[in-house]
Amino acid sequence: MAMSQPRNASLKLLPFVCLAVLLGAVLSAAGCAQLVPKPVVPDESMQVPDLPERLANGSIYQGQRGSQPLFEDRRPRMVGDTLTVELNEQVSASKTSSSNADRSGSLGLAFSTSSDRDSKVGNYGVNASTDHEFAGSGGSKANNSFTGTISVTVMQVLANGNLRVRGDKQIAINQGTEFIRFSGVVNPRSITGENTVLSSQVSLARIEYVGEGYINEAQRMGWLQRVILNLSPF
Repeated sequence: MAMSQPRNASLKLLPFVCLAVLLGAVLSAAGCAQLVPKPVVPDESMQVPDLPERLANGSIYQGQRGSQPLFEDRRPRMVGDTLTVELNEQVSASKTSSSNADRSGSLGLAFSTSSDRDSKVGNYGVNASTDHEFAGSGGSKANNSFTGTISVTVMQVLANGNLRVRGDKQIAINQGTEFIRFSGVVNPRSITGENTVLSSQVSLARIEYVGEGYINEAQRMGWLQRVILNLSPF
């Protein structure tokens, strides 16, 4: 009768043990899982605005209908025109800092007895000294580069003649997809005769380069690992 009680107690704890093991297995598997990323870009990421149809203002020559001077290179100047942006971004930065501090001090106190009765006790003295030192240094360095080309479309012609452009490029290779988006304001004078412009000459430039697939997922940390990393005091 005495041996049956421990056995019954172990049988009652068996479901809880199984549940704990199952929960641990689920959490371990979830720690390696990845959060579902947001779609890189919708199918239709850019729409060129429709232009109102212009009325005929001449029998032979129609002004403002893609007219181009005879001795001038063909450059984009109207909504819907396209040009090529040469991406050549080189960004590098470095920073170093160091600091030192030193502080020291000492204190001494001594006195001796003068009477014969106290001479057996001897001399008393107190000495204390402190020394504090601190030295710290740090540094950081970053070097990024981005090269390539992308074709953009004129979305708006500003009042001063500058062109607001925007363009997308999506490349799918095997199990991965790379997406590039570019937008900014271009001065028509910066456009070369080959209908190209450097990205460094585009104001308000915004360059986005993202990807999705197994390679990009392998570079991300699981959500459980991030939780443990944030909660760990070490």
